[in-house]
Amino acid sequence: MVLRRLLRRRWVLGVVLGLSLLYFVTSTLKQEERTGRDRTLLQTSESDHHIAWRVKFNLGNSSRQITQCRNSIQGQTLLTDELGYVCERKDLLVNGCCNVNAPSSRQYICKSCLPNGCCSVYEYCVSCCLQPDKQPLLERFLNRAAEGFQNLFTAVEDHFELCLAKCRTSSQSVQHENTYRNPQAKYCYGESPPELLPI
Repeated sequence: MVLRRLLRRRWVLGVVLGLSLLYFVTSTLKQEERTGRDRTLLQTSESDHHIAWRVKFNLGNSSRQITQCRNSIQGQTLLTDELGYVCERKDLLVNGCCNVNAPSSRQYICKSCLPNGCCSVYEYCVSCCLQPDKQPLLERFLNRAAEGFQNLFTAVEDHFELCLAKCRTSSQSVQHENTYRNPQAKYCYGESPPELLPI
């Protein structure tokens, strides 16, 4: 009862309204400050960001010992490791690398990939993208990436992560927001989106 009487008084309502207005203004200014800081960070990091490109070497004659490999993880039957090998899940070693001696393991395989760099199997797309001769194509893409994609690709640290990100389907792979431009070749590492096929 006392609370109701207090809330009916104009000066109390004025204080509540003033505090609400003050909160709104300060949170808006903080948001603008954060946005400006993020924009500045993006501008400075764009010129400083360099990709660690994969160096071609043979496991058989390399002095470098691979103790752990990252791989594409999500494939139900196939996986691609960071050395560019594609293998069946059963041929994956405990260190995450494909067993290079297994009959299913092949390096830099572009099976199911079209000349425009679009593939029907994600793992083949990543493996093909990891070929050392694809580096100039990927560098051109990074240099011309739209600002929206630039935010995504600045988080990429090396060639393998770039290929994993580039081969994932994106808005460039779809038309009308709900169908693939080319359902047979929707995973692309190339510069151009998949060819537009009639529905």
